[in-house]
Amino acid sequence: MTVQNIRFHPPTDELIVLDQTLLPHEERYVTIETLEQAEHAIETLQVRGAPAIAYFGAFVLAKEAGRLVDDPDFTRRLDLVGRRLIATRPTAVNLQNVIESLLDLNVGDDFEAIAEEIKRRAIALYDRDVDTYRAIGEHALTVLPAGGNVLTICNAGAIATSRYGTALAPFYVGKERGVSFNVFACETRPLLQGARLTVWELDRADIDVTLITDNMAAWTIQSKRVDAIIVGADRITRTGHVANKIGTLQLAVLAKHYGIPFYVAAPHSTFDLTADDTIEIEERNPSEVTHIGGHPTAPVGITVFNPAFDVTTPNLITGLITEAGVFEPTEAAITHHVGGTIHV
Repeated sequence: MTVQNIRFHPPTDELIVLDQTLLPHEERYVTIETLEQAEHAIETLQVRGAPAIAYFGAFVLAKEAGRLVDDPDFTRRLDLVGRRLIATRPTAVNLQNVIESLLDLNVGDDFEAIAEEIKRRAIALYDRDVDTYRAIGEHALTVLPAGGNVLTICNAGAIATSRYGTALAPFYVGKERGVSFNVFACETRPLLQGARLTVWELDRADIDVTLITDNMAAWTIQSKRVDAIIVGADRITRTGHVANKIGTLQLAVLAKHYGIPFYVAAPHSTFDLTADDTIEIEERNPSEVTHIGGHPTAPVGITVFNPAFDVTTPNLITGLITEAGVFEPTEAAITHHVGGTIHV
C-alpha cells in the first residue's frame, strides 16, 4: 500500500533510494556508494522529506563509519562526514538531530564497535519510526472529520518518511480502518512535489485525491467546502513557529480567514527546542522558478526569489499532531510534550 523509499542492507551496507526526481513517470531506485553521491541525492531532492532525509543521513553515516574503521583519524573524519551531511539541508532539523545524536557515540578508540553501534542505532531508528507515523495518523483521525474534505501541500507522505507519512498518515490509517477522506493536493510550485509525489502515492493507494494548482487554494476552500488543512513540517521551534514547504503560510492565513482548522503533523524529531522564531530559510537555484522540466518559462536573466520554505506563526495553527497526541502550539505545551529530548 505504501512505497519503501529507502533500503539499507547490512552486512554489506548497500544503500538504495527511490529517485523522487523521476516520479511520477519513472519508478527507479539508485544505489548510493559514496558520501558525494549522498550529498548530491539530498541536494537534488532524489531523497527528500525531513524524516526520510534523517534516516538516509543516518545510513550514510553508518556506511562511512564502517569504511573508516581502519583510519587512525576515525573520530575527526567521521565528525566531518556528519557536518557535511547536516550542511546539505540547513532548514530541516531532523537530519541535524539524528546525525548529532549518532555522533555522540563517536568516543573511545574501538572504532569497529563505534561503527557497529551507529549502524545498529540507524536501523533501529528507521524500524521504530514506522510505529511513530502510524501513531501520528491515529491521532490525526481524532480531529479530522471522517469523510471530510481535507487540503494539503507538498508531500508529507510515505515516501517522505519510513511509512505512512505525517500529514498523509491519517489518509493511510483511515484507509486501513475503512475511513475515507476527499483529499485536495496543491501542486506545490516550483518543484511540484504535490503534483508529482502526493497525487502519485495517494492514487497508487486508491485514496481519493484531487489535484489543484497553488493559486486555486482559496477558491477550492470556499467552493468545495474544505473542512480542514493538514501539512507536515521541516522544523518546529519551542515557540510554535513552523518551517515547512513554501506555500504553507498562505494556507494557514486562508484557514484563519475561512474559520477552518489548520493542523501541522510531525514527529518529535522535527522539534528544535533551541530555536524561537529565527529559522534559516534555504534559498535554491533560480532555475527551479524560471524552468519547468528543463524548459524555460521566464525571460533570461530575470531576478528570482526562490525560498524553499516559509514560517507559519503559532497563532495561525490549530494544533500540532505528533506521535504523542494533539496539542496547542504554545511554548509551554511544546516543552511539556517534547520534553527537550530527542531519543535516537
